[in-house]
Amino acid sequence: MLNINPKMLPRLDEIETDLLARRARAEQEGWLGEIEGIDLTLTFLRQKHEESRRLARIAPVDLGIPGIPPPLPDSRDGSL
Repeated sequence: MLNINPKMLPRLDEIETDLLARRARAEQEGWLGEIEGIDLTLTFLRQKHEESRRLARIAPVDLGIPGIPPPLPDSRDGSL
């Protein structure tokens, strides 16, 4: 799933504004298929926008750097 950088949230607002203007034009022209497509895109855009806002409020978790385990003894040479 694509995650949006929180710095890009204003760009999502611009895209939504543009889609709303395109939808208004499609309504004026009677382009029903275009309206349906724009509505679907707006739904996904708003979901992604809300998800990005939610993720921006969550602090990142430091998982640390994994260590390298010591090598296992080689059982072929008879030593254990």
